[in-house]
Amino acid sequence: MSGLQAIFINKSNFKKMATKSSIHIKPCNIASSGAHNRRTAEYMRNIGESKIYVVSEFSGDNEQWINPDFGNSDLQVHYDNIKKMVKEKTGRAMQEKERERKGKNGKIIKVAGCSPIREGVLLIKPDTTLEEVRKFGEMCRQRWGITPLQIFLHKDEGHWLNGQPDAADKESFQVGDRWFKPNYHAHIVFDWMNHDTGKSQKLNDEDMTEMQSLASGILLMERGQSKAVTGKGHLERNDFIIEKQKAELQRIDAEKRHKEQQVNLAELELKQVKSEIRTDKLKSAATDAATAIASGVSSLFGSGKLKELEQANEKLHQEVAKRDKGIDELKIKMQQMQEQHGKQIRNLQGIHNQELEAKDKEISRLNTLHEKAFKWFPMLKEMLRMEKLCAAIGFTKEMIESLLTKKEAIRCNGRIYSEEHRRKFDIKNDIFKVEKNPTDDSKLILTINKQSIDEWFKEQWNKLRQSLRQSAEEPRKHRGFKL
Repeated sequence: MSGLQAIFINKSNFKKMATKSSIHIKPCNIASSGAHNRRTAEYMRNIGESKIYVVSEFSGDNEQWINPDFGNSDLQVHYDNIKKMVKEKTGRAMQEKERERKGKNGKIIKVAGCSPIREGVLLIKPDTTLEEVRKFGEMCRQRWGITPLQIFLHKDEGHWLNGQPDAADKESFQVGDRWFKPNYHAHIVFDWMNHDTGKSQKLNDEDMTEMQSLASGILLMERGQSKAVTGKGHLERNDFIIEKQKAELQRIDAEKRHKEQQVNLAELELKQVKSEIRTDKLKSAATDAATAIASGVSSLFGSGKLKELEQANEKLHQEVAKRDKGIDELKIKMQQMQEQHGKQIRNLQGIHNQELEAKDKEISRLNTLHEKAFKWFPMLKEMLRMEKLCAAIGFTKEMIESLLTKKEAIRCNGRIYSEEHRRKFDIKNDIFKVEKNPTDDSKLILTINKQSIDEWFKEQWNKLRQSLRQSAEEPRKHRGFKL
């Protein structure tokens, strides 16, 4: 769109957009995150005039916020400060890289490195404000202890469509004579550490589901479907592999769009060259007419001027021939580029299809093993349920292993968490054990002092409510009348 004096933008579809809220969080690449989020001059130069997915005409709508409590906005500096904090709090260096350890069965287990700074991509509406996203970040800090460091609203990203959008597409809008599909989103850079303990915050699937619901409530957007609805809760690792493959296909599509953009730029250049040639031909015709006139006058004024005109005309014809040759070479080059790019895309798609087929087979095999395991070991499903319950309460892996594998009772002090009541309750020298359900031998229950954990939580909750009620009624008993 550069070079156009006027840009027609038809945003009549904006009010019809029905983007669903969602947030995707992954470890932050502190080396490249800042350049992309801030739209640095070098980053925009690297994108080039092709503008694959960033339209600079819309960059003025972008907004940003930097947390003033951390002083330095450089993520690398903050990362180094976190390393020092972890060393001071735990006495150990922060594990940054993926490492391997041998399990009890002798197999090598890969342990992921610590990700103290993580970046979430939050889908937003065209009219979403920076204050709304800041409110969401603050609620995340209060609920899970993850602190927003930086927030960037991007309203200049998307991609150009080849032709008009589908009838079901209510998001795309017209820019000049082309259609643009926007991708409105916000980048939230989080500090994922507990600075009191020096440990990383632990968020499970339920927490991420709650976070998505929180985003939809604050941004007034329709909530995206959860894993429980979409069926993505099983075989999480393999689902991740498939999603990665899908992302690779999207990358291929983006590369294809980039190549198409290059071809379009070449076509524009060709049109410009043709326009210049037409101008040169008009000049040539004018020169021929001038030569004819000059030849008629040459008898009066001599032939010197006529020779100069003939030489200029010959030079102009040589330039036109040179331009024609350049056009032919450009057409051949464009054809070769199209064939090469098409071949590359076909090869990549073929590789992707092969890998996807292999992953489908692996998933089918794992599903079969999964079904056999539940059939051969009827209590396996109950043990997995007990493991999830113990983890939600706040037990460590060693404690869970003692309860389930060793079938030992454990004595604990501290606080345990109730998902039903969304709060923690104090325990002191209490005994926990996993036992068979007295009413159903095929079920397991977690007991505290030989009492079901569900019943114990209910008792503690009722005691707490009664205590609060008494505290509220106590001042009323001492009220009197003043004369």
